[in-house]
Amino acid sequence: MANFASANREALIAQSICGAVLKGNWRNILKHKIDSGLLTSAITTQVISELSSCSGYGGPSLSWSFFTWTDSFPTSKHSLQSSWKMILILTKHKHFKTAHHLLDKLSQRELLSSPLVLRSLLGGVSEDPEVLSHVFSWLIISYAKSGMINDSIEVFEQIKNCGLKPHLQACTVLLNSLVKQRLTDSVFKIFKKMVKLGVVANIHLYNVLVHACSKSGDPEKAEKLLSEMEEKGVFPDLFTYNTLISVYCRKSMHFEALSVQDRMQRSGVAPDIVTYNSLIHGFSREGRMREATRMFREIKGVVTANHVTYTTLIDGYCRMNDIDEALRLREVMESRGFVPGVVTYNSILRKLCEDGRIREANRLLSEMSEKKIEPDNITCNTLINAYCKVGDMVSAVKVKKKMVDSGLKLDMYSYKALIHGFCKVLELDNAKQEMFSMVEKGLSPGYSVFSWLVDGLYNQNKIDEIVKLPEEFENRGLCVDVAVYRGLIRRVCKFERVDYAKVLCDSMEKKGVMGDSVIYTSMAYACWRTGKVTEASALFDVMYNRRLMVNLKLYKSLSASYAGDNEVLRFFWSHVGDRCLISKSILREMNRSEVL
Repeated sequence: MANFASANREALIAQSICGAVLKGNWRNILKHKIDSGLLTSAITTQVISELSSCSGYGGPSLSWSFFTWTDSFPTSKHSLQSSWKMILILTKHKHFKTAHHLLDKLSQRELLSSPLVLRSLLGGVSEDPEVLSHVFSWLIISYAKSGMINDSIEVFEQIKNCGLKPHLQACTVLLNSLVKQRLTDSVFKIFKKMVKLGVVANIHLYNVLVHACSKSGDPEKAEKLLSEMEEKGVFPDLFTYNTLISVYCRKSMHFEALSVQDRMQRSGVAPDIVTYNSLIHGFSREGRMREATRMFREIKGVVTANHVTYTTLIDGYCRMNDIDEALRLREVMESRGFVPGVVTYNSILRKLCEDGRIREANRLLSEMSEKKIEPDNITCNTLINAYCKVGDMVSAVKVKKKMVDSGLKLDMYSYKALIHGFCKVLELDNAKQEMFSMVEKGLSPGYSVFSWLVDGLYNQNKIDEIVKLPEEFENRGLCVDVAVYRGLIRRVCKFERVDYAKVLCDSMEKKGVMGDSVIYTSMAYACWRTGKVTEASALFDVMYNRRLMVNLKLYKSLSASYAGDNEVLRFFWSHVGDRCLISKSILREMNRSEVL
């Protein structure tokens, strides 16, 4: 009863305010109501709603004037409900720009993607479905373009549940955002839901789907989409064909790529430089330079080659060890007015370094500097790796310093090259320093790094230092997880030093780090290989009690590491199978390998 009286009172106040507004000079009359706090959110919502229906007095324009006027008072800020009502009124009367601007402001202030909020906005008004679809489509686009993909999807799901159909542009933007994030599975799941709502795809939406196939490397699905488009009278355009050709080229399906090129020409779609660059790149990356050159010649008179075309061919010749042709083509490229970029130089630099032509590589680097072409990570890593291979660690460290000074960050490849180089020249303290720096930057060393360090220490009869490595990690405040112990124990076992492997394993477990199947299987095989069958059996007991199983990856890895131990391995894996530590599927794989 009290609620009814309150609602009745609010309705009367709203009517009196509307009357004052319609009579004119309402700003002075109503100011005291705002100052006294009488103008609640519910009353404001009623007022702008009633004013919008007064077409003879300006309707929505009058509502918008009242809305902006009341918003100018510090004591009267609009609620979610009143703002939402204003957006719907503006949209209904096709004041799209103003409505869109207000929606943007509201979405920054309120969490509109919350399911609870969305349900209240959808269920609290009896509006034209087209108006709601319009507004929510804007919201989907706004969230998707801002990178808030989950929020965009949530809005789509809520309006789907209410049977509203989002606009085609909103569907395209949402799916395209998912493609950019490589969420290709989600693309097709959401597209199916859109189709159920009655969304009819156009060429732009189909192109997004074909692009999704390209990202996931699925030419078969892309072909099906192409057939579906043709069935529905949606004709593929240049982007569609170019994307499909790119997918086939990346999959080395050159015949199919050329077939698509033929199909597009028969359809009246002329290939552009992107088409030819994809085909040239597909052939060049596999060293099929005769076909790549044929495509390059075909360009003449059709389209104009660009710097990407020349760079792709230069890279292809470098891969085929034809550095002289690559250098000749670079001269042609420059004579045609194209400036080689860092990618072009990297291809040539990589080949010179591979061939040990370091002096020429340095001249090329000087040329880059003269032309103000900034080296990137690939340039620096190529040089670091080249210097490390020849044992010139002084030059490698200089490149590293220049790299850091120029604002580039050392990555996995930089650190691995430096560690391997220092281990090669037996500067193991420097190698360890690089490894610690690597871990400090959040990069995992991996088995290869531990192998180089353990090999270096072992060959210098410093095996005790191997056991102390985890302690050195801790002294630097670095986390010593199972990956560190795994790398060290695996390599120590390779040298059949089971005693040191046990020391590391005991140290690991005392610190509360539980060993995995790789550690125990490596130790068990080292024992088995050295005739310590009882100790190997004890390790199998530990594995069985902890439910540590040998998976296919571990089976293949260990077998590859000890490829010469055919008979020993056969008996070992047979015993592992008898102890129920390996699955039946892997046993079948083992049997197949033996037959082959």
